[in-house]
Amino acid sequence: MLELNNLKYTVEDNGTDKSIIDGLSLSIPDAKFVVITGPNGGGKSTLAKIIMGIYPLTEGSIVFDGEDITELGITDRAKKGISFAFQQPVHFKGIKVIDLLRLAKGENLSVADACEYLSKVGLCARDYINREVNSSLSGGELKRIEIATVLARGTKFAIFDEPEAGIDLWSFQNLIKVFENIRTSINGTILIISHQERILEIADEIVIIEDGKVKKQGSKEEVLPEILGSPYAGSACNKLVQEGK
Repeated sequence: MLELNNLKYTVEDNGTDKSIIDGLSLSIPDAKFVVITGPNGGGKSTLAKIIMGIYPLTEGSIVFDGEDITELGITDRAKKGISFAFQQPVHFKGIKVIDLLRLAKGENLSVADACEYLSKVGLCARDYINREVNSSLSGGELKRIEIATVLARGTKFAIFDEPEAGIDLWSFQNLIKVFENIRTSINGTILIISHQERILEIADEIVIIEDGKVKKQGSKEEVLPEILGSPYAGSACNKLVQEGK
């Protein structure tokens, strides 16, 4: 279980402190698919980076599996079993997909085992296993390769920050299938930051964050009907349709 206790995060803005996360407390149970949503600027992505240790807390504490990890850095949190996938996956010039999967796994994966991870995210392994992780790959391909590395790590707690960002509608539809498959097979917790109705629909729990605080937390059945009419629900997908992608 992940417990966030009275988290506060402030940044300096024109000589004054601006509160981004303001006294936020939240418990995320084990082996659940949890989606955090809410209006833009509400603190969702900031919270994800705080959990991973990318941003340092101003106040509060983070407890993971009964251990206080507040003072731990990114590397130590990763060793504890927390992983993070960025909105825009990082390019690794000169590194092949199989090398990236081996780094994620921490061992010399066989080609067959590496191909299995790629297959789980809907990629034809023989077409990707020896490709470089660079700009020749589309946004959707990079997203799925990044998810494959998370699967290879086998972490207890995987965070995905707006995985739909920057990909076309076709790739998004395939991404949903990937998450549906992960949802049925993973033993750990998945935490996704998203506005997308399709992603919200496959969640166990939904958390609404607004103005740096938890506005509501509950099961999909409890929370989803309340937010379907909200401007932040489905906005990214609607934009893709409007652009004809």
